[in-house]
Amino acid sequence: MEKIRDIMTDDVEVCSMLDNVYEVAIKMKELNVGAIPIMDGDRLAGMITDRDIVIRGVAEKHPPSSKVEAIMSTKLITATPDMSTQEAAKMMAEHQIRRLPIVEGDNLVGIVALGDFAVRELTDEQAQHALTDISYPSNELQ
Repeated sequence: MEKIRDIMTDDVEVCSMLDNVYEVAIKMKELNVGAIPIMDGDRLAGMITDRDIVIRGVAEKHPPSSKVEAIMSTKLITATPDMSTQEAAKMMAEHQIRRLPIVEGDNLVGIVALGDFAVRELTDEQAQHALTDISYPSNELQ
């Protein structure tokens, strides 16, 4: 059975608690990514997504100079590198998340995006199920 460590990105760009929302948005643009982990020293403190910037930032009239903690998600769903890809896909579907931080303790060691499943032949079906469940909560499929 394939493990998350086999498909995760382990060279993850991060921002710190000292960064502001504007700096995070610029980094997202430069890297062409939709989420950035936020670190407090060596500890994963939160995540900011492009959606967070729009919904919690712009729509709630936070200025771009706002500290990241004003809009970041702090209740994170995480996985470990030794978790199976099947378990991770199921977790992502259950919690309707597209990006899953991979941690050992509080230390960020990687990240898995839904697209990482799609490029793996053995996990195409897992990615399809996860994408369906993430995009359409089970109560909407009925």
